[in-house]
Amino acid sequence: MNIEDILNERILVLDGAMGTMIQRYSLEEDDFRGERFLNHPHPLKGNNDLLSITRPDVIKEIHKKYLEAGADIIETNTFSSTSVAQADYHLEALAYELNYQSAKIAREVADEFTKANPSKPRFVAGALGPTNKTASISPQVNDPGYRAITFDQLVDAYYEQTKGLVEGGSDLLLVETIFDTLNAKAALFAIQKYFDDAGNVLPIMVSGTITDASGRTLSGQTTEAFMISMSHVPLLSIGLNCALGANQLRPYLQVMARESDTFVSAYPNAGLPNAFGHYDQTPEEMAVQIEEYLKEGLVNIVGGCCGTTPDHIKKIAEVAVRYKPRVTEVVYA
Repeated sequence: MNIEDILNERILVLDGAMGTMIQRYSLEEDDFRGERFLNHPHPLKGNNDLLSITRPDVIKEIHKKYLEAGADIIETNTFSSTSVAQADYHLEALAYELNYQSAKIAREVADEFTKANPSKPRFVAGALGPTNKTASISPQVNDPGYRAITFDQLVDAYYEQTKGLVEGGSDLLLVETIFDTLNAKAALFAIQKYFDDAGNVLPIMVSGTITDASGRTLSGQTTEAFMISMSHVPLLSIGLNCALGANQLRPYLQVMARESDTFVSAYPNAGLPNAFGHYDQTPEEMAVQIEEYLKEGLVNIVGGCCGTTPDHIKKIAEVAVRYKPRVTEVVYA
């Protein structure tokens, strides 16, 4: 059974935060370097995506914990695996390999769980993050017309990432944590270009980020405007993630659920960060808030972002199984 058919039958659960889990391992510079990057001239600690090469055991174990908690979909460890983002570590040339290896690890773990329980197939979402540059906004206050990156540069970076994710074994592609719609458009253009070149089409998920109480993305779009901007591409789902907790995200999700003609996803943070940047919302508290989504029939896919752990996903999965998915007017094709 393919993912579209399953989404018409039940709510699917997405995994939780990768970075939150990696922090629990208290990894040091040597873990990020391994043997291969022992003499790399730039510090590498904090480059979590690199762990798919230097500490694949850690990434594999995190995937397993989320699947054991009840996740149907796991995201690849590739949030920053573009040449654009990897330039911060002087590892631009590693982009394809990072995506391929991350997808390969996730694929192996997902297949292991599907084999153990064929009635609950597990899926791999190839994650394409927003990069650390914006195509719509100038980073220089005194030069509003300046751009740190061009649309074409983003397309090239996302094309390389897409190639690695698909060839590594992803079932679908997730363009996520979108704060700049123009960046997302570059990602979608690159994905479609790769599909044309490779003759292989995968379902696409899109997830935007409402950055504050204004209800807008960083590049200034309302929820409705963001949805319209994405409507030129046939999507498996559109949704929201990050920046806000479940309660704060709810009104914007209501708009999306009402207006969208495809499946809807949501994976909020575990509440809002405290003064130290940590997330204190317990799995039980988050599940109660997520249940409001389910009671209102707002979502087809639900999971967690920053601060969430397998314990959060377990509680969300326990709640999700009790509710019917949001009914779509137009089924993805």
